[in-house]
Amino acid sequence: MKELKAAFPETIPVLAGYVFLGITYGILMVTNGFPVYLPVLTALVLYTGSLEFLMVEILQSAFHPAAALATAFMVGARHIFYGLSMLSKYRGTGRVKPYLIFALTDETFAVNYSAQIPEGCSRAKYYFAVSALDQCYWVTGTALGALFGSWITFNTQGLDFIMTTMFVSIFMNQWVNDSDRLKEWVDASGRKITWKDRLRVHGGELTGIAGSAICLLLFGPDNFMIPSMVLVLAALTLFRKQMDPVLIEKALVGAGRGRA
Repeated sequence: MKELKAAFPETIPVLAGYVFLGITYGILMVTNGFPVYLPVLTALVLYTGSLEFLMVEILQSAFHPAAALATAFMVGARHIFYGLSMLSKYRGTGRVKPYLIFALTDETFAVNYSAQIPEGCSRAKYYFAVSALDQCYWVTGTALGALFGSWITFNTQGLDFIMTTMFVSIFMNQWVNDSDRLKEWVDASGRKITWKDRLRVHGGELTGIAGSAICLLLFGPDNFMIPSMVLVLAALTLFRKQMDPVLIEKALVGAGRGRA
């Protein structure tokens, strides 16, 4: 399946993060007295990453469904903005759309949102391949951790930094891809790259950095995530035409042809 072959290289950073974090989650569940099958089952049907880690404490605390519901909503609230951002990309994906919605984790969103679908590949099948591969990595890591959790013990402090490095890798890959596209468009137009061109092409990345930095200063490291997502989403919606790659290409190439 060509979509699977095309999607796999793009998910390698996710593979590195999910397998190791999945192992950590499996070990954490088993060493806290839960059966081996439970972390694997949650990886298959729950598949929420950070909430699964919190679930260890939730299941061990006093029964309080309202508190559990509130915690789950707060942790998963960011997916509201992921869903809104993926409306156009997942439109028309047919029978696989329910699974694409279910499997829209942070990392799958990052890969699919910035994906350049190879020529000849089905858009729906490509998104499905990315989503399925990412969940397979998580399930595999969780299963390994659950199976060997009673035998292997180690200090996992700092292991979650893998996710930070993964997002940095995806960010840098997107920045390089946008820079390459800008160079192609400018070469086709026969003009020089200006700072305004760079600002438009890298508008999405710069908006994410600026929005996160502003909210980090205003709300602090424990509360900045949701406000930053709201701010970034609002900015991307407001300036979507200015940052649309298709419109940027037309503007650059058209300006060059106009001079000719």
